[in-house]
Amino acid sequence: MAYIKKCLIWLLTVMLFTGCGIFEYSAIAETIFNDKSEPSASETTSEPASIESEIVVTEEESAVTTEPIPSPPATLSLIMVGDILLHDSVEAAALQEDGSYNYEAIFAHMTEDIQAADLAIVNQEVIIGGEELGISGYPAFNAAFSAGDALVNAGFDVVCHGTNHALDKGRKGLLNCINFWKESYPEITVLGIHDSQEAQDDIFIYEQGDFRIAILNYTYGTNGIPLPEGMPYAVDLLDEAKVLEDIEKAEKLADFTIVCPHWGTEYQLKQSGNQEKWAKLFAANGVDLVLGTHPHVIQPIEWVVDEESGHEMLVYYSLGNFVNWTGESGNGIANRMVGGMAQVTLEIKDEEVCISDYGLEPVVAHLEQGVNGVTVYKLSDYTVELAEKNQIRLQDAAFSKEYCEQLCEQVFTENYK
Repeated sequence: MAYIKKCLIWLLTVMLFTGCGIFEYSAIAETIFNDKSEPSASETTSEPASIESEIVVTEEESAVTTEPIPSPPATLSLIMVGDILLHDSVEAAALQEDGSYNYEAIFAHMTEDIQAADLAIVNQEVIIGGEELGISGYPAFNAAFSAGDALVNAGFDVVCHGTNHALDKGRKGLLNCINFWKESYPEITVLGIHDSQEAQDDIFIYEQGDFRIAILNYTYGTNGIPLPEGMPYAVDLLDEAKVLEDIEKAEKLADFTIVCPHWGTEYQLKQSGNQEKWAKLFAANGVDLVLGTHPHVIQPIEWVVDEESGHEMLVYYSLGNFVNWTGESGNGIANRMVGGMAQVTLEIKDEEVCISDYGLEPVVAHLEQGVNGVTVYKLSDYTVELAEKNQIRLQDAAFSKEYCEQLCEQVFTENYK
């Protein structure tokens, strides 16, 4: 009965404000409020059911609106490109009319992709010793300091200098390079070369939000050039005892470990037994990602699983050259024009950092005579017309866009999209 009274009061109120007479409202209201009769059996059984129904709906609606929305997992994107191999012809293209060197054109078509990554790594194949030591290409390379400027402007965060050309200009070249980075770009991390034992012993940890990522860089050797006297720490070499010591430190300090080894056999499209041996060693000791360089051509991507622990590690055996202009001619030279930009996405899942996605963006070095004539394109952006203008065709007539695509299909198989 109480429920019916509430409904009638609401109805009479509407009638009042819509022009119904006062008499009718008063009479009906008096009847309702003076009604002392007991509710019927049907009223006592139906009213609670109606109220209960309303309460249930309210609770369901409340549950839907107050349920917390899960936050998306934290992610980090990283890229790495292969060898910045500054042959004489590349240096000639960087030489400006005023006598200065400017390498910006090399990266002009790739800067957007490089800067889009949270963490961008590059293998700086040649030492940046400055013009005082003479700008030179193969076999003893040396680049102007403006090469470093171009790397920074392109968007790289980490520069790997641990290569077989690290000592091409001896102690002076090494120290000039280190001092350039320290003085001009202290925010940039340089790996693989050092000016003190303390610097070599330090393990670099990249931090972003809850991510803590260790990055290590080593080379198989320095082309027979001995380490400078009194500087056993000058270059990080693939010495097993030292490497395992560093990995152990990295595993304690970080949640994810990356190794960037300068390894393998030049111009071979498949990894060597030595690379596979090192890969197994890395996996057995907890390394999570390997980004390889040195062969100057692309090599496969695969997962390596440690048989004892079951630990999985992703390996890019070789990213090839990012840029080069070799003076050699003949079959296979076209292979050196194709490189790869590794693309890896990390995710924090169940409080652990893991690889949630990975791939590779093939790149091609485009070579034309003249100032700023050397640049790099994504293969997906490269055209048949550009390929026909590429001067490498004079050194290997097989070069074409189709050739580059077929090479990627051959080497990367299902990893090439």
